[in-house]
This record gives sequence, C-alpha cells and structure tokens, in this order.
Amino acid sequence: MSDALVIFTPSGKRGRFALGTPVLTAARQLGVDLDSVCGGRGICSKCQITPGYGDFSKHGVHVAADALSDWNAVEQRYHDKRGLKSGRRLGCQAQIMGDVVIDVPAESQLHKQVIRKDAGTRPMVMDPATRLFFVEVTEPDMHEPSGDLERLAAALRAQWDVPEISMGLDVLRKLQPALRAGQWQVTVALFSDHSGGAAQVLDIWPGLYEGALYGLAIDLGSTTIAAHLCDLQGGQVVASAGIMNPQIRFGEDLMSRVSYAMMNPGGDVDMTRAVREALDTLIAELAADAGCNARQIMETVIVCNPVMHHLLLGVDPVELGQAPFALATSGALSLRAAELDLTALNPAARAYLLPCIAGHVGADAAAVALSEAPEQSDDLVLIVDVGTNAEILLGDKRRVLACSSPTGPAFEGAQISSGQRAAPGAIERIEIDPDTKEPRFRVIGSELWSDDPEFNATVTGICGSGIIEAVAEMRMAGLVDNSGLIGSYDQTGTWRSVAEGRTHSYLIHDASATGGPRITVTQGDIRAIQLAKSALYAGARLLMDEIGTDTVDRIVLAGAFGAHISPKHAMVLGMIPDAHLDRVTSAGNAAGTGARMALCSKAARAGIERTVTRIHKVETAIEPRFQEHFVAANALPHATAPFPELSRVVTLPQVSFNTGGSEGRRRRRG
Repeated sequence: MSDALVIFTPSGKRGRFALGTPVLTAARQLGVDLDSVCGGRGICSKCQITPGYGDFSKHGVHVAADALSDWNAVEQRYHDKRGLKSGRRLGCQAQIMGDVVIDVPAESQLHKQVIRKDAGTRPMVMDPATRLFFVEVTEPDMHEPSGDLERLAAALRAQWDVPEISMGLDVLRKLQPALRAGQWQVTVALFSDHSGGAAQVLDIWPGLYEGALYGLAIDLGSTTIAAHLCDLQGGQVVASAGIMNPQIRFGEDLMSRVSYAMMNPGGDVDMTRAVREALDTLIAELAADAGCNARQIMETVIVCNPVMHHLLLGVDPVELGQAPFALATSGALSLRAAELDLTALNPAARAYLLPCIAGHVGADAAAVALSEAPEQSDDLVLIVDVGTNAEILLGDKRRVLACSSPTGPAFEGAQISSGQRAAPGAIERIEIDPDTKEPRFRVIGSELWSDDPEFNATVTGICGSGIIEAVAEMRMAGLVDNSGLIGSYDQTGTWRSVAEGRTHSYLIHDASATGGPRITVTQGDIRAIQLAKSALYAGARLLMDEIGTDTVDRIVLAGAFGAHISPKHAMVLGMIPDAHLDRVTSAGNAAGTGARMALCSKAARAGIERTVTRIHKVETAIEPRFQEHFVAANALPHATAPFPELSRVVTLPQVSFNTGGSEGRRRRRG
C-alpha cells in the first residue's frame, strides 16, 4: 500500500498520505492546529511534534519504529543550538514513512487553549498545612553545646507550640547561613498536615520573610490538565493555566491507555513520563505568569481519575483494565513533590493526592464530593462531572452513591470532524432557526453573534460545548430525527443538508473559498455524541435505580461542560434525566474547587478522607441494567423515558427520515 494512515492527537483528525509526505504538510491538509512561521525550513521550531510508537488498539494501528524518516541534519543542527525534548521531531523535517500516531503538544498549537476549567470564586476556609513562622533562636553557647537545628526546634516549641520538627538535607544546608545572616532570627515554612507527626521544615529565610507562599491545585483530567496557583496565606487564585494531556497520543480514553500499557512493554513508563513533564511545564508557566519563583511554591494538591492517578504515580494501570478493577491504593497520599519528578517548585515541596472512592471512581470524584457535599443535602441531588470519563454522584443525608461512565472525548471536541479544543475562533454557542434552518453562532474570543454586521472573527472549528449545542439545535429544528439521523435536502428543506455518501451532514460555516475551514456536523459526529450522552445518562439512571427513584430533586452540572452548556440543550440531547430547568444548576469546575479546598484546609482533607469511606460505588461495567439504559438513551432525547419537564419548554419535531431513496420525504408521526 503506497499511502500511510496518519492520526493526529489531540484533534483526532486522520487521513492517508503518500510516503515521504512531511508531517507539517499532512497537518495543513487536514486542518490540524500545528504552528510554523519559517516556511518549513527548520528554523523556528514551532512545528515540534511527538510521534507515538507501538500498538494502538483504539485506532487499530501498529506504529513501527521507522514510521517517520530518520532524524536529519536540520533537526540535529537545531537540537545542538537550542535543544529538542526527548522524543520530539520537527514536523517540517520528519516525513511519513508508515502508519503513525502524532501528538501536537500545546506549545506547537497555533491557537492557545482557553481554560474551560476556570477557578471558581468560592471563598476558601484558610487552615493550610504549610505556614510561615518567625522565630528567635538562642545563639550557640560553649557551656551548653547543642546544634543549630536542635535550638531551632526548641524555639519553635517555646514560641509556637510546635512539638517536633524534621528537616531534609537541602534545607539543613541553608540553616546555619540563614541563622547568622538573620542575627538568630529566621522565618521557616513548616508543613504540618492533619495526619500528625513531626512538622517538616520546607524552607528557611534569614530575618522576617514577608514574601508570598504559594500552592497548586491541579485537576489532572484525561484530556485536559487545569492548574491554579493559589496564595496559601489568603486563598486567592493568582494565576490559572491549562494544557491538553499529552497522554492523548497513547489513547483518547482511559481504557485505550490501559490497553496501550498492556500491549506495549514500558508503555506505562512512557505515559508517566509524558504527564509528569506536562505538569512541570504547566507549573513553570504559572510561576512565570504570577511573577513568583519556584522556591515560593510549597505544596500541590492533585485530583484525577484512577487511571491517571496510577500513571502519575508510576504504577502500572493494568489491574484497572479488568475486573475487579483493583486500585493499588485507594487512600489519600502525601508525598514529596520530587517523588513525582516535579522540579518547577520548591525542592522540599509536598504533594497531596485526594483519596479514590473505588475502581474507576477516583480522586476527582472525591474532590467533587468535597466541593458539593451531597452527604449534607436535604434533597436528592444528582451531581454530574462530565469529561472523557464522567463521574456521577447521587444522594442526600441518608446515602450517597457514585459511579463512573466512559463517555469518551467527544464532549471535549475530540474525534469530531471539525472539532478542536477550546481556543479563540472555536464555535462555542449556536442557534438554528427552526423555520429557515439557518444557523448563527458565537466563537470564543468574540461577544458578537455571526449574524451581526460587525462580526469579523476568525472561525477555526467547533469545540465541545459547540458540538453539543449544535446537535441539540439540529434536533429542535427538525434537521435530525429521534434516532439521530440527519435528513437530506428534500427531507429538511435546506441546502445546508449536504450529501456525504449514504449519509448527510449539516453545514454550519464555509470559508473554504478564502482558505478557511468548512465546518459541518456529520453523521459520524452525531453518533459520537449519541454514544457519549448515552453512557452519561445510563450511569445516572443506574444510580437512580439503586436508590429506587425515577426522579431527582435537583441536578448539578460540574466541569467545563457544566459551566458552558445550557440545561435545556443537555436535556434535549437526553444527557441528563428530566428535571425542571430551574433545578438544574452549574457548579463550574467542582473538582478543581475541591482541590483548592484541600489545598487551603487541613480539615477539608480529613473530612473528605472520612466521607469517601461512606460513599457506595456502583459498578457500571458489570451491571446489565446499564446496557439497557444505554441502548434506550441512544435516541434523542430517549426511546422510552418520558421528559415531561422538557416538553413544557421545548417542542421537539416528531420527524423520521427514510433513508430509502426516492421516497426520502419527511414522515410526520403523531
């Protein structure tokens, strides 16, 4: 075969290209967001890419070691001058020689990602594990010999009631110079968490240190990583940043990554290295944005799902790929950040990982529980945190249940034909006129709708929130029937229904005449959204079955989805159970909020460690009712469950599109 299959991540765009085609050329032809300013001469280094090798079961490809051309003189020259990270290639120089999976790292993407997992504005209860203490230490005395460390410990005991301290070698080396420079007055950063034991001296300054002390709250997701740099003395978020998880090149969803580890010896090590490097890069970016130095960052709290949890720790996730889905540990972990190869913070900095609930319900779900406290609710609340792997909580003061549901990356805009991450130019809102079938939309970075005469924003693609609204609007406008089938021109009455082989797509925007993108919603896109939303709905219904109810009192949408999708569109798709729209609210990035709460409060850490032991996990993978709910939920909004609350605010056209040739007319039912 003369052509090779090329798959780009995180976009999911793919195509076949002749052997010898430069990676940059393939990226441009597919509309992949790969930067370059030097015209492919190997000067600017903007087009750096990372190829993946081995077996990729999700894609059905094996990437051989010679899938790209050999490292050439141009790459060597650039590497000698500026350096290339291990495993990186220049897209303008590397040529496609076989089937290959190629990751475009965040710094090589032209359109900078917009953080959709924003930090909330909730005030924090401040009781941090790391605090500053100013002490006066007695000078050494020939008649009472003791070490400087012992006299510092005595001063802390006498002046601050700190019973015991410990100190690492790096800090011990600073002790004597600091004491003498401060004339026996020093400020120490002490770490003392809820677990007890000796307080650890993380750093020391001569005299009174009046600078800032920072901590990091990190939401390590399967597709995106969001981090917030927080002031440990006041709780304020001083900088936020987000990047795509580079592990996407090994598999878009969790099971694909577990499969990669199973099929490729050392694959788990590669994924661990990739995510740790990404975290270090993100931390350095945050420090630069905030104008602080690494020494001031003393702590990090990390929340993530169990597969990400294990890969971050360097634990092979193979046991999570098969029943009974055993975790290496479900308890909270307190580590030195250096053990995770995090170097862009204080060398003595601490890392805290919230406890996992069970199986595939991880520390991110625990963080959501900490943030939203369902165990304190008087009414029955359903909390849905949507991502590549959705975490769902249902309960009240009497009982709390939890499950995870493998929704896949469609809600993040991945594996969608015109999909992209949230970046300026991405369509994030859309409305379709039910009479004319004409769309209007808004893109990230502009407050104007596309039908505004002054709208002149560059349109680059459609992100997760945009594709969700697009499918829901198509259903409300009668462009898609109950089964999810897109109608033809004759059936819908609009030229925007375009034939694509045996199926149709809906054209949202066409700038191809001026070299821009042609943005459509294809039948494949509809199916991807159907599969994702069905998994989400089935998980929620499974918990409702376990409780013994057909209704919930209120629904909380968490995560990037919850902050950017209207409850009406979610219900039109059947992503969530029916409820009065006034009882559906957004919690924003609840997992990130939970991470911040744990960062700022020792009591919050102790509290969530107690709470998770009382949350009952329901396993979707072995529950036959999950499959029943999943199949019924493939319809839009649902094949069997009534949605009376939705019908009060939206009238869904009862259409069915016949795919059988000349009689392709709209059939009205009821």
